[in-house]
Amino acid sequence: MTIGLIAAMHDEIASLLQHMDAYGSVRHIGMRDYYTGQIYGQDVVVVLARVGKVAAAATTVTLIRDFSVDTVVMTGLAGGLARGGAVGDIVVADRLLQHDLDGRPFWPQYQVPLLDQAEFPCDPTLRKRLEQAAASFLQEDFEARLDTDTRARFRLKNPTLHTGMIASGDRFIGDSGAVSQLQASLPAALCVEMEGAAVTQVCHEYGVPCAIMRTVSDRADDTAHLDFSAFLRDVASVYSAGVIQRFLEAA
Repeated sequence: MTIGLIAAMHDEIASLLQHMDAYGSVRHIGMRDYYTGQIYGQDVVVVLARVGKVAAAATTVTLIRDFSVDTVVMTGLAGGLARGGAVGDIVVADRLLQHDLDGRPFWPQYQVPLLDQAEFPCDPTLRKRLEQAAASFLQEDFEARLDTDTRARFRLKNPTLHTGMIASGDRFIGDSGAVSQLQASLPAALCVEMEGAAVTQVCHEYGVPCAIMRTVSDRADDTAHLDFSAFLRDVASVYSAGVIQRFLEAA
């Protein structure tokens, strides 16, 4: 079985590629490098999708058609929407939708035209495996992989695993007004990002199982831009590498 591993930012795939066996190869397709090899004994294709739904969809199609991956897993960052959630929490999606898709009056808000579907579910088996990997990381690896200074700098304390809806859209949510609007219109959404719903829709159309995990980097409010790069480098990439390690080792 070959797993396609997608991330949107360089730091995230760099942490994965560090663990790829030396005999791995790379193919350049559609302005992206696809790294094929083994990580923790599991056949994988690792790729940087870049940011946004179109980028994520194009990458997912290539993984499926050119590399014949059996499953797709995406990791990355998200802005938190759930009341009571915190920076450093992990969200594993059970379903995703596009919060900026609106074909009214011809189609209901959020529904993908001609598919008659707004929410796209993740594969239950893969999702459960990803949940177990994330839970193990938080319980057993969190303090070992993130030192005291890093945890203090980003105020990471007792991070929690959540499972539920993730909303995706081609807009960086970085003000409290936009957050309030999303919370009112999509109260079930736990976090917001820019790629996941595109990945799940493509996988749905091709019949390929997928799973999505996000690390909450901010509260998607007026402070969302602060220390984003540092959080990605020092926290999110560590989360992704640690969770994916446990996910692959359990395969």
